[in-house]
Amino acid sequence: MSARTYTRPYPATSGRVDIRLPWWALALPTLAFVTLLLLILNPVDAHAAGGDAAITQVFEHVQHTVLHQGP
Repeated sequence: MSARTYTRPYPATSGRVDIRLPWWALALPTLAFVTLLLLILNPVDAHAAGGDAAITQVFEHVQHTVLHQGP
């Protein structure tokens, strides 16, 4: 007794993966990243309940480094 072989009703793909993301799948993480980056760069707007001085110094150093880059 022979078994039936499965044949595809359409031609085989070329090996590419076709993934389509909705617009918000990229927009929302980007918006969250930009918002957090702005809070880090402008710590006046970020009101923390209580912070560690070392973390504050790191953020101030990063802010100083990012804002004062140039020729």
